[in-house]
Formats: sequence, structure tokens, C-alpha cells
Amino acid sequence: MLKQQPHRVHELITSLKQQRDELSVQMHLAGMEARDEWDRLDQKLAELCSRYEPLKDAVDESAGDVWDSMKLMGTEIGDGFKRVANALCESRK
Repeated sequence: MLKQQPHRVHELITSLKQQRDELSVQMHLAGMEARDEWDRLDQKLAELCSRYEPLKDAVDESAGDVWDSMKLMGTEIGDGFKRVANALCESRK
């Protein structure tokens, strides 16, 4: 099970990067609040990526809590991207 953790985190990071890239195209239309949220989330994603790289090949049990923490951080970033996307949709109305 722990051997699957790096793969799952990698998939999560890949998905988050794709969401970020798609939203990036729309950011020029965003309001200041959405831009602030965007900057915060982009920084958090960079932090997640930098934490993931040295751990991606770790498979011992002590890494389990680290993977859980990274998944939680990824989920928070994903939720934030959804808020930015919703704000962008609202600003177009």
C-alpha cells in the first residue's frame, strides 16, 4: 500500500498542475481577490512539489504520515483552484 502512495501523490500533483495551467489562461480577467487566492495557491503548489520530489521514492512506513500530509495539502490546493474557477465564472456574469 505504501508503494502506491508516491504514485497517488504524483497523480494528484499532475492534476493540480493541469488545473493551474487551465486557470492561468483565465487569470487576466480575474478580480483582485481571485488573484490573491491564485498567488497563494500557486505558492502552495510549488511547496508541495518541492516536498514531493525528495520523497517520491521513499517507501518505508515512516513516510506514510508524510504522504497523508501531502495528499491533504494537495486537496486544499485543489479546493482553492475550484474557488478561483468559481470566482472567474462569477466575474463573467
